[in-house]
Amino acid sequence: MSIKKSVLLIFLVLLIDQLSKIYIKTHFVLGESYVVFEWFKIHFIENSGAAWGAKLDDFLPITENTAKLILTVFRLFAVAGIGYWLYDSIKKRYSTTLILAVSLIFAGALGNIVDSVFYGVLFNHSNGQVASMFSDEPYGGWFFGKVVDMLYFPMIDTTWPDWIPFLGGKSFSFFDPVFNIADMAISTGVGILLVFNKKAFANKGGEKAVEESQLPENA
Repeated sequence: MSIKKSVLLIFLVLLIDQLSKIYIKTHFVLGESYVVFEWFKIHFIENSGAAWGAKLDDFLPITENTAKLILTVFRLFAVAGIGYWLYDSIKKRYSTTLILAVSLIFAGALGNIVDSVFYGVLFNHSNGQVASMFSDEPYGGWFFGKVVDMLYFPMIDTTWPDWIPFLGGKSFSFFDPVFNIADMAISTGVGILLVFNKKAFANKGGEKAVEESQLPENA
């Protein structure tokens, strides 16, 4: 996979991700939902933590702002590391599968880091109101933005039968997490690496190596 194709893929994922987030942020009030199908909703939430909403200050004796800053800086270093991995993979002509997966992971990580770094100074808050872009009263500061999530798939929303011990009568839902296009890109990239592991991490320049191995010994 060439660097041009990789850059194009990253650009398209980033464009769709940011357009969807900006639209939701400027058209939905925080917590608002729109039912597309019974099993799919657009549900606007903001995540100031890591995956699944986990926050460092839930585990460490630090303030919420400090936890957010640490997380954003960590994401910046992670994006830089993934970017170098992608560059190195393309330069050394590793498999298309690997480059595709890393490109998706990089695009997703970059999409969420844009929220974390810039959204705090681009938008005002969404609590009880639709946010405005380029507001004179932004809700945060540089590196203190919240990631916008909106894709929600409550495919199962029911109650456990009363006869089931301990769980009877309690609510059960699947799939609970609310995520965004960037998260989908990251998950897809990681999934490709897990499912097509051998193909992804095949010897670099695989096609070239195969062609050379088929040449006559006296060639």
